[in-house]
Amino acid sequence: MMRLCFASLLLLLSAMPLDACGDGLPGLASGDALFLRMDYHAAVQDYEAALSEASPDPELLWRIARACVCIGEVEEDAHKRLTVLRKAEACARRCIASESGCPEGHTWLAAALGYLALEGGIQEQVALSRELLAETDRALALDPRNDAALSIRGSFFRALGNVGWFKKQLASLFVGEIPDGGFAEAEKSLLEAIAIAPDIMRHQYELGILYTDMDRIPDACRAFERASSLPVRVAIDRPRLAKIHAFLEELHCGSK
Repeated sequence: MMRLCFASLLLLLSAMPLDACGDGLPGLASGDALFLRMDYHAAVQDYEAALSEASPDPELLWRIARACVCIGEVEEDAHKRLTVLRKAEACARRCIASESGCPEGHTWLAAALGYLALEGGIQEQVALSRELLAETDRALALDPRNDAALSIRGSFFRALGNVGWFKKQLASLFVGEIPDGGFAEAEKSLLEAIAIAPDIMRHQYELGILYTDMDRIPDACRAFERASSLPVRVAIDRPRLAKIHAFLEELHCGSK
């Protein structure tokens, strides 16, 4: 049975605004400082300590979900990775249940679902993909300048573009309708994310991957070159930067 290519959904993401929803609580400042230092486990501890005093505050819940996604992105142990991603999903859902108008809750639910799709079979992947897309729709309806949600959509549509029309039609016969979209939608979403947040490595990196898949090598080289100059903001950026340098060498970008 065919498996959809969700490996491109490396869903992390820029340091998002730290006061996007909620009124602000004790523990936020220390947790945010730890998050920016990429000490995600300690950040979760601080957020959870504050949550015990004011449960269920959406501002804390989406931050816990975000930190858990960041942990999951670099966790090598499969069981630990699945556990922390399920925690991210649960916290994002609690955030949305508490305040459905919080765009970060929808964004980080989409991020968690993208990674969880990697762990499931084809039927679960298709179901999660539909929910992922719906959550990015909700996030962007609430905040059209949500570059993280746009970047997630870009990766998602790139994955769909790699599946191909025939395989999508075949899969839909067995597991239900697969969302429409492909490379054109991926490029549009990623370019919008870059326009909003040009200094986020992930957005440029994903654009380079997309152009590689589209065999637009000069465009891919330009995207990877821009990505290589950007700062490491989250833990996944370190291995991502190594991949960027590998692509630059493999594509012979210096000679383009």
